[in-house]
Amino acid sequence: MTFRTPQLLLLIPLVLPFVVVLYFRRRPPTFTFPSVRFAAGLPVTWRIRLRHLPLMLRLLVLALFIVALAGPQSVLEGARSNTEGINMVLLLDTSTSMAAEDFTINGKRLNRLDVIKSVMREFVSQRSGDRIGLVAFASKPYTVCPLTIDHGWLLANLDRVRFGLMEDGTAIGSAIASGVARLRKVDAKSKVIILLTDGVNNAGKVTPLDAAAAAAALGVKIYTIGAGTKDLAPYPVQDLFGRVVYQNVKIEIDEDTLRKIADLTGGAYFRATDTDSLKSIYSQIDKLEKVKFDEAGYRQVDEHFQQFLLAALALLLVEVVLARTFLLRIP
Repeated sequence: MTFRTPQLLLLIPLVLPFVVVLYFRRRPPTFTFPSVRFAAGLPVTWRIRLRHLPLMLRLLVLALFIVALAGPQSVLEGARSNTEGINMVLLLDTSTSMAAEDFTINGKRLNRLDVIKSVMREFVSQRSGDRIGLVAFASKPYTVCPLTIDHGWLLANLDRVRFGLMEDGTAIGSAIASGVARLRKVDAKSKVIILLTDGVNNAGKVTPLDAAAAAAALGVKIYTIGAGTKDLAPYPVQDLFGRVVYQNVKIEIDEDTLRKIADLTGGAYFRATDTDSLKSIYSQIDKLEKVKFDEAGYRQVDEHFQQFLLAALALLLVEVVLARTFLLRIP
């Protein structure tokens, strides 16, 4: 239990004694009796024993009001948490070549981007302890989600990734450089980039191998995945009448460069030719070494002032009823 304004609790030892002093201060009697010796032998009733109960209730009511004003709350999720996992950036190719429909899910043919997003979603959901970021790229990279342990937010941003968000192209080197920049200031033992592409670097000012060398110097491992069939892939195009038709197109993947990137950084290269092999690759990467780190998160609290306020009002009602009925005192 914590308090939003704990300083207000200091009013309790200041206000309550003041109320007690006011209650017991000597006041001139309303009725004057010549002697009280005639009442000395009368039995002590329960009303006499409870004559100070209204005062006790009033003091408790004041204390509860002060506690409610102080803002009692309980922490549902701490501001920092100690967890175990990997600092990881996912690089996702969104160039138009990813529109080739040579992958399937549940027997339905889908384009590469949709299938890869589905597999990524499953992969992320299984890595609850990892701090993961997401960078999408075509002719340029852009950060979809910075490093975070809030995977719900990450997946919500992943759903928004689509074709046409930037000029077409495949800037593999620039994408790696962007991922390295995200991990550069992370003080952790395990830093990983997972690069998925289906093309050849043809855009950007940074070459893939130069970016990989920078990653290696900073202790970042890069796991590369080449996505797509090794033969012709069905690619959707529009005919003269605006209808979607498919043409078999051969999309080149620079496997040599992807292997060199992985070798330079101590990672590994994989080739995903269908949905099953893609899932298998992410399953292998899922077994990477985990390390401990502190994660700054969101502080969620549950407010409790209502309970104290309702309790104070209930006791105030009891005190008023008792003081006006069973424990009524003659002034």
